[in-house]
Amino acid sequence: MDHNDPLYRPPAPLPTTPVKALLRGMFRSDRDMISLMPQSAYRTMVAEVGWTRRKIILVNDPEIVQLMMTAEVAAYPKSDLMADALAPLVRDGVFVSNGESWERQRRMIAPAFSHMRLANAFTSMVQSVDQYQGIFDKRADNNEEFSLEEAMSSLTADVVCRTIFSRTLGAGPAQRVYNAFAEFQDSVANVRVFRLWLGKAFAKVHQPEPVSRSSAEIRDQIGVMLDERIADSRPELSDIAGDIIKARDPFDGSQFSREELIDQIGVFFLAGHETTAGALAWALYILAHQKDAVRRIREEVENVSDGKELDTEIVKKLEFTKNVFRETLRLYPPLGFIPRVAQRAGQFGSVKFPRGALMLVSPWLMHRHEALWPNPDRFDPDRFSVAREKDIPSGAYIPFGQGPRICIGAAFALMEATLILARIVSRYDIEIVRPNDVYPAARLTTRTANGITARFTKRD
Repeated sequence: MDHNDPLYRPPAPLPTTPVKALLRGMFRSDRDMISLMPQSAYRTMVAEVGWTRRKIILVNDPEIVQLMMTAEVAAYPKSDLMADALAPLVRDGVFVSNGESWERQRRMIAPAFSHMRLANAFTSMVQSVDQYQGIFDKRADNNEEFSLEEAMSSLTADVVCRTIFSRTLGAGPAQRVYNAFAEFQDSVANVRVFRLWLGKAFAKVHQPEPVSRSSAEIRDQIGVMLDERIADSRPELSDIAGDIIKARDPFDGSQFSREELIDQIGVFFLAGHETTAGALAWALYILAHQKDAVRRIREEVENVSDGKELDTEIVKKLEFTKNVFRETLRLYPPLGFIPRVAQRAGQFGSVKFPRGALMLVSPWLMHRHEALWPNPDRFDPDRFSVAREKDIPSGAYIPFGQGPRICIGAAFALMEATLILARIVSRYDIEIVRPNDVYPAARLTTRTANGITARFTKRD
């Protein structure tokens, strides 16, 4: 297919029969849920997944998903699979906790969210992009091949490091945290095929040794940066770490212990860079194959900025650039699967389930569902234009989740990604090396199975 075809299909498994999908998932990767999804999963609204010891219910119906994640969130908390996957890193942090523990943490860290507001964070974003532009310029001058995922992960980690600790990623503890996060992502056993098919409800997931090692390294290094931040009492410092350190429970006046502080900062660091980085890498991969979209981004940046440096007001007006990222999030949602666990028996439509059933909500499937989207696996950023966005079914687009546990950094991520795409696409031509080797895999987040190797060339 011509990569400038308006019906360009970015890399994704071709859905097949349930038996073939199961075999493909088992032999290609023990941790890739995407390959496991049969064609019927892209067409059904609610269905029981067969051949499993634990009852698994696939839920694609936007209304039922909204019920589970908003109106009856206590009845469908985050599942044991997700909690066990992240527990070595964030213990009972706000990302995986449930019930009263989650409510206490959420109200205590609420003031820290102010640092994810665009006016506060934009300067850090620009400083990071300026710094990494120098790195990209050198790579372009040397015609150097590099990992696009690693580059985006390092760039977004620098943004979030500035936002959390008022420091650059640089060398030392922050860089060691970033390196250990990469090992954690590659090793974590969040969903393994045999565990999913044969495991019992609420059984513990035993993580491999690299997960324990990388989690310990991350927590140790966050502790070093935390201690340095506590010792730095300059009044002009204003960041996420400072607010979490000062946080008090308005009900009883309690504060976070040192270990709890590390829990919360680990959550911010993980959620603040890993998810955005993966989607940015996919966006740049797609743009390398979509020259018309590149042309439109460049024209939009030139017309809106009128030659000025990009500031918050200009970036907010880059509608097409933002829609490229929104469409990328649709095709490659950071969390391809959001497992919930039923705290009581119930029934959705004709499908009954017992307490302990795994309720599998999948942004990957909902975003590519044949009943919810026209040409669902094709890249079409104009789906999100003012004229067409009204045609998107309510609740069908959930890259940031929804309900009380929706990602608080959604606006932050959209602004950051729009800025980065505008700056990179305006300055460089992008070439993907070995593009046919690139395909997605749902691990902790939706990344590539083999990475994306790229080469940048400076524009005249």
